Amino acid sequence: MHHLAIFASGTGSNATKIVDYFKNHQEIKVSLIVSNKTNAPVLEMAKANNIPTLVINRDRFYNTEDILKKIHIYRVDFIVLAGFLLLVPKYLIRNFPNRIVNIHPALLPKYGGKGMYGMNVHKAVKAANEKESGITIHLVNEKYDEGKILFQESCEIIPSDSPEMIAQKVLQLEHQHYSKVIENILTKEAQLKN
Repeated sequence: MHHLAIFASGTGSNATKIVDYFKNHQEIKVSLIVSNKTNAPVLEMAKANNIPTLVINRDRFYNTEDILKKIHIYRVDFIVLAGFLLLVPKYLIRNFPNRIVNIHPALLPKYGGKGMYGMNVHKAVKAANEKESGITIHLVNEKYDEGKILFQESCEIIPSDSPEMIAQKVLQLEHQHYSKVIENILTKEAQLKN
């Protein structure tokens, strides 16, 4: 059984989709929700689904390795970032090599990096008059949005699309693909071991 920890900072619409997707899965379970915000709505969703939660303090997250002990209690072997806005520290990447994935609301390498999240991305895409945008699911390394790309899907943008409309199109792709890509990574891995 794979035990996922979902790290999220906000409402957790992707986290909710992932929890629903794996609710009765035979091999994959969401075992922990981690947030850096005590009032993040994602924590309420976790409570409603009887999933343990952990609220982390930014300072301790970066200056101690306390979180490792806590997430190992839940046998976490794979971390999913779903709207998590903090840069993942080196010790976490070292302890979960190629075991942390993120979803980015644009087609990387375009519109990635520090400060490029949420509406900031969609406004930049609109300002550049892009003909398409989309999602990128990638491994996490020590820099924002620079890990190995695992999956991309695009959507058409028409000139009349506002940044909010682009956000809606991209969110649909996120909800449609993120859980399936996570499942593919973990089931392929299981097949390689057998």
